[in-house]
Amino acid sequence: MLQVKELSCTRDQRPLFSSLSFAVAPGELLQVVGANGSGKSTLLRCLVGLYTGFEGEIDWQLEEAPLYLGHRAGVKASLTVRENVTWLARLRGVLLNPDDIQRSLSSLRLDGYDDVPCSRLSEGQRKRVALAQFLLCPNHCWVMDEPLSAIDNRGLEFLTGRMSEHLDNGGAIILSSHQPVPVDRPVSSVTLG
Repeated sequence: MLQVKELSCTRDQRPLFSSLSFAVAPGELLQVVGANGSGKSTLLRCLVGLYTGFEGEIDWQLEEAPLYLGHRAGVKASLTVRENVTWLARLRGVLLNPDDIQRSLSSLRLDGYDDVPCSRLSEGQRKRVALAQFLLCPNHCWVMDEPLSAIDNRGLEFLTGRMSEHLDNGGAIILSSHQPVPVDRPVSSVTLG
């Protein structure tokens, strides 16, 4: 699914990583670990084409680009919860069933917030809106920057359940996280810094 060979990156004249090589196959979870500022987010952004200031080779073997969830919740404050959830799907050409949207919002404890502007939500609620829009777009590979941050235990349980389902169905996940990923399967890792 992904081959990375001899990847090196310098930002602001500071080397972040060098000669980094790894592979990710269907059904695998790769965790990127390292201290703050070590280049975890930059590496993920390189993988999905959002940062091009690197040397080396990134070879995706996918029919469509991987789905990316950034560290910051990618929600528009002026849009409602439902508008934010459907916005990403429209961008990706995905037609969402209203029942699927409602199930996702309910699973993430966003019942009753459908028409609430995201500017009125807490940081954790905005994170759940971002997760809802992300999880409603089918894709073989998920690239997630700190998906476990700003999420409570119930949300964590839901997310790790969905991650396990995704892996069981032959999907792959690449994520950064400071804490262990609580899934019941092997997790390979790349350490930066």
